[in-house]
Amino acid sequence: MLKFIFTFGLIVSGLSIGYGIQALVRKKVLDLPLPLLDRLRRFLVKLVLLFFNPIAIVGALWTLRMNDGRLAAFPVLEVFAILLGGFLALGASKILRLERRRTGSLFACGFFTNTYSIGGLVCYFFFGEMGFAFVALYRVFEELMYYGVGFPVARLYSADTHEKETWRDKVKRLGTDIFVLVSLASLLTGGLLNLSGLKRPEIYQMINSVLIPLGTLIFLVSIGLAMRIRKIQDYLKECVAVSAVKFLIVPAILTLTAFLLGYGMIEEGLPLKVVMILSSMPVAFTSLIPPALYDLDIDLANSCWLFTTSLLLVVLPVLYIATNSI
Repeated sequence: MLKFIFTFGLIVSGLSIGYGIQALVRKKVLDLPLPLLDRLRRFLVKLVLLFFNPIAIVGALWTLRMNDGRLAAFPVLEVFAILLGGFLALGASKILRLERRRTGSLFACGFFTNTYSIGGLVCYFFFGEMGFAFVALYRVFEELMYYGVGFPVARLYSADTHEKETWRDKVKRLGTDIFVLVSLASLLTGGLLNLSGLKRPEIYQMINSVLIPLGTLIFLVSIGLAMRIRKIQDYLKECVAVSAVKFLIVPAILTLTAFLLGYGMIEEGLPLKVVMILSSMPVAFTSLIPPALYDLDIDLANSCWLFTTSLLLVVLPVLYIATNSI
């Protein structure tokens, strides 16, 4: 229970600090120009994704035991989860009879999932470094799916006049993105060290015990700096629909799939537990980017993100009990 309290407390603290700073700036209590606040937010994101995250991933993967062939399908599960969430959101938009701009935003909310800043933190505190290592393995294809599928599909629902992008342009953009390159490099480095047979220095465990929670806290502060609290009641039906997708349908199907793959028999069921948690995460903050880029309904995306993140108050205790019963 202490792990649960600390995990939830860190999530709330990070978001509250960021939003509190933003509120003080907007009320002129802090003399900080809004453009500078945005640059601060971008710096914090880069600090986590280009420094904290790669070091933690290398250290975690270094000790991951990949002695079961069934784990080869582990990263594919997230691909399935991402696609399932996106297409279920499109189905929900038809049931709700949403117009195109709202449909595009609802798709983004169903497609993009918070598997790192919240999912990674939960897995680390619930299961330790090994749990975090499985998070890194689960997310191998995440950037590819986000850039290659999520953003292009969301753009289809825009009425804008953006220049058409060829597949060659998309591949080039993906292959030159510094965040993608650093993420892939850390995965490759960690994997090679794992296969090398070299023993990881004992101090690395202490380093990760600081980097993982601190990196997550900084990332959540950056999200809080950009958080916009709107009237959720205007999008209550959409919020409920996305919550059903994120917290009921996708987790049920993914957990059953992981169970049938035999993940409950590996490492005392750790892969199965990680899938259960990561497939039950809320809407990612990334879901707000396509609406901003392609003139979709950004208020809908913001409401769904805030609503599903708030539901962690209920979801996290359920996940804690469920994973401890396996």
